[in-house]
Amino acid sequence: MPLSAGRRVRVAALCAGVVFGVGGCADVEGLRSQGRLDEVTAPLSLWQDRTPAPAAPGQHPGRPAVVPGVAAVPSGDMRDADPLAVVKADVAAAAGQDGGSGRLVDQRAVRLLADCAGEACPVREPVLHDLTGDGKGELIVAVDVDGRTSELRVYTVAGQRVTRVLARRAVLEGVEVAAGHLAVREPTSNPAYVSVSDYVWDGKRAMALDDLSLDECRAPRTGTGTGHEPCPRAVP
Repeated sequence: MPLSAGRRVRVAALCAGVVFGVGGCADVEGLRSQGRLDEVTAPLSLWQDRTPAPAAPGQHPGRPAVVPGVAAVPSGDMRDADPLAVVKADVAAAAGQDGGSGRLVDQRAVRLLADCAGEACPVREPVLHDLTGDGKGELIVAVDVDGRTSELRVYTVAGQRVTRVLARRAVLEGVEVAAGHLAVREPTSNPAYVSVSDYVWDGKRAMALDDLSLDECRAPRTGTGTGHEPCPRAVP
């Protein structure tokens, strides 16, 4: 479902399933708009004779991760958990799992969170929003790494345990929530467009990528007023 105004240009989905650690989707920076088309043509399928090998035993990329070291939440409501404690514990655990390789979490985020406290931590204001449809808000947080890159993470309570259901390293042009959807907007090499990754609850255990598309870029308005306006188009 569309989550924003403006004409969205749909592209073939480049990845599916839950994304943990680095985004996991193919880069869309090479996409270019060829102007408004009167007719929509079917996508061209490439390499139809090649398929990936089955996942090895024990590989479960869609499995949610219980955050270790965080107190149980008997109420089942993320409002009763400490957001900063949750993200600190999760980032530290991910760093231990990837051995410092950066596969699961940016090592700069690990260092920034290690000794910070309160407002000195590079964590955006936590947001609670119901993404699973159970009437309770999931915790949505982002750790800003370097002024451009961020670690976006979503948590819920499963069996009284705080559980991470989405982790995504991204350049956050914008993050939107509506009707159980979470859309992550990222810049492309064409400043007129952003890529939009749309995540929805899979009904069981995690947030899954539902759609990948292009949308017109929207820049914050200058002066008075609120909202956004279209970004300047790139010069051909």
